[in-house]
Amino acid sequence: MERLEFTIKEKEQALQLYQRIREQIASTLLPDDESRMRNHLLYTIEQCQVSRNIFGLNPILLAFQTAQLIVDEIGLRRDGVLAVLLRPSIEQGFLSVEEVKEQYGESVARILHGLQRIQELYQKNPVVETENFRNLLLSFAEDMRVILIMIADRVNLMRQIRDTKHIEAKREVSEEAAYLYAPLAHKLGLYKLKSELEDLSLKYLEHDAYYHIKEKLSATKKSRDAYIEQFIKPISERLTEAGLHFHIKGRTKSIHSIWQKMKKQKCPFEGVYDLFAIRVIIDTPIEKEKLQCWQAFAIVTSMYQPNPKRLRDWLSVPKSNGYESLHITVLGPDKKWVEVQIRTERMDEVAERGVAAHWRYKGVKSESGLDEWLTNIRSMLETSDGLDAMDQFKMDLYEDEVFVFTPKGDLFKFPKGATVLDFAYHIHSKIGNACVGARINNKVVTIRQQLQSGDQVEIMTSSTQKPRQEWMSIVKTSRAKSKIRLALKETQVKEGLFVKEMLERKFKNKKLELDEPTMQHLIKKLGFKEVSDFYRQIASGELDVNTVIERYIELQQGDGPVTGNNLAESAANFVLDESRLPKDNIHEDVLVIDRNLKGVDYQLARCCQPIYGDKVFGFVTVSGGIKIHREDCPNAPELKKRFGYRIVKAKWSGKGTSQYEITLRVIGNDDIGIVNNLTSIISREEKLILRSINIDSHDGLFSGNLTIMLNDTTRLESLIKKLRTVKGVKQVERL
Repeated sequence: MERLEFTIKEKEQALQLYQRIREQIASTLLPDDESRMRNHLLYTIEQCQVSRNIFGLNPILLAFQTAQLIVDEIGLRRDGVLAVLLRPSIEQGFLSVEEVKEQYGESVARILHGLQRIQELYQKNPVVETENFRNLLLSFAEDMRVILIMIADRVNLMRQIRDTKHIEAKREVSEEAAYLYAPLAHKLGLYKLKSELEDLSLKYLEHDAYYHIKEKLSATKKSRDAYIEQFIKPISERLTEAGLHFHIKGRTKSIHSIWQKMKKQKCPFEGVYDLFAIRVIIDTPIEKEKLQCWQAFAIVTSMYQPNPKRLRDWLSVPKSNGYESLHITVLGPDKKWVEVQIRTERMDEVAERGVAAHWRYKGVKSESGLDEWLTNIRSMLETSDGLDAMDQFKMDLYEDEVFVFTPKGDLFKFPKGATVLDFAYHIHSKIGNACVGARINNKVVTIRQQLQSGDQVEIMTSSTQKPRQEWMSIVKTSRAKSKIRLALKETQVKEGLFVKEMLERKFKNKKLELDEPTMQHLIKKLGFKEVSDFYRQIASGELDVNTVIERYIELQQGDGPVTGNNLAESAANFVLDESRLPKDNIHEDVLVIDRNLKGVDYQLARCCQPIYGDKVFGFVTVSGGIKIHREDCPNAPELKKRFGYRIVKAKWSGKGTSQYEITLRVIGNDDIGIVNNLTSIISREEKLILRSINIDSHDGLFSGNLTIMLNDTTRLESLIKKLRTVKGVKQVERL
């Protein structure tokens, strides 16, 4: 490697920057920071560990220049500066992030790790002009200082490559500045840096347009300054008379902004009327800010006719990123429209430094999470005292979104929680329907694998794969769900026609006539709400055709009723025949409450469903009635603790002749016939009635609530023991 030799000029520049930065951040440095950094830089230079970049620029001097920029323009201190100065060694592989962590601490290492991760994105060759890529950068930055340093680094590079002979590299750097870094700077409110990036990229990419506008601005500067003075003078006098402390300045639009307006309006330079804006900045205590701003507004609009359609009041309701100001366009001398911005010193400082500037100004669309995020960091950056808090600040921007690549480098955005299957359907319906998994970063994963920002995803397909109903619970996006729904309908139609033909053929072979009303009655008796579900189970083999024919003959001949309980099926398809449920029972058992009181009006608490034989207690309600709770009721401890004076003793007497409602929670394998086995145990037991059943099946497991009418705890304990013996049942408990 060629030795990095500093020129005399570079040495002088580096030394000046070193001394200036040291003075500015001295209060934030740790005792060994300066000596450790000085030794590192000297060793790096002596050992030829860094070389000049493609433009022939000195990377260490570039690092000092960027460090100065982040201190002056953004307000970063110790951690940001150290990360910038160590970055050349990290990028060229002569220093590791772990070594930085040991020597300079977690915060500096975290910034460098973030810069490293973002550098890896470029190797995937994504399209940097896209909004998605800018969002991906933001979501990749664990610490927002990473993005701030990237922007400052690009501004500095753009300043230094003015005279380079590497035209192609200069063009590439300038395009990235325009498409990527300037919009990022705008989103973060770094107005000055954003304007500089745009102007420099225009200067390098469209040289003639840049200098045409610059020359026109220079030529009209004298007349423009004179007009501004003519406009300002009477306003200044009136504001002074009103007793306001203020200063007024004119701000000329950036060259890039003028060029964009010329292109949009298809007009020459002379056709752009609002080349400048007047800013009235009031020096006032914070409690008088609004009052004095509106006072200034009244004075300006009384002197010059305002355009009410061009009023922007960010004083009454500040922008969500903290920007506060009054904007009004008025008709000035010579019938020229002039924009006037009214704000206080505090508001101007915040906006000028860029931290809370109007990043959505003129058509920049809002992004989820950004408003709140900017509001949170504004207070940290407004004062130097708050900068230390940045060390602990982690960026959670775009926490609801992930950005992933195709193998070709195309970039897609998905909601957080989206899976491989979502990605497949995003590409094409056919790819989604045939998806069996994917390779993510060259590792094979299932269709259920959730996507993470930065993943490179390659979908794997199979000609034998078909969409399934359970896929609906795997995907996150509405696009994928609608495509699966459509595919399932198409599959059901095909399966339905196939199964219908097969049934007709089987009936014909057995010399049976297929009567449509009888078949519809059978389908309903078998527990199917939809004919398509009936056909689907036959097609999948869950329901045997011969069994259907047997049940059809039984129904036709009237040999016996066919119900859902007679047929072995999975828990997911079980439907209880509610027409056979009994009406509510009236409790005839006797409860002895408090001191042998009988005949007292009481109700059984719904929260714990006590039955005859349970250990119980009474709770006197506000209305004066008594609610009976089980001793092990989940609410019992709180009731006794807070309302002990309303607790009364209670116990059962009598013989337990009434029936009570209880709910059992059952969890087990979703095996064919398991529901039939459970319900048959209940139906065989005398004086036990299944009142309702609610079952949810997912990924081979089922969980269900069985509501049962029974007499007492003895029968309940016996029932629980029997249900636990059913093959596949994992757990039975009373709720």
